[in-house]
Amino acid sequence: MPVPKDEAEELRPLAFREPEEVLDVDKLYTIYEIARLLQGVPDDEELDIETENVLLDWTIPWMMKHSESFVFAEPESDSDPGYYGLAKS
Repeated sequence: MPVPKDEAEELRPLAFREPEEVLDVDKLYTIYEIARLLQGVPDDEELDIETENVLLDWTIPWMMKHSESFVFAEPESDSDPGYYGLAKS
């Protein structure tokens, strides 16, 4: 349900960081780790599934928008997530 803007304590612009601002060029990350880092949450922090899903909802479109900035490494097994890293320019 909508709320009046004047009820918000703070309003700030919606801004997304560039991949190079979030990730280390020499590392590979799972999408779950990227989701945490994108939101400023430590990449090894345990999260409940609902929070994890919300973070992924923001991360997947962000990665698609910046797809040219990423490389992909196959997972070690079919049950493991793949790894993503920055493409070196």
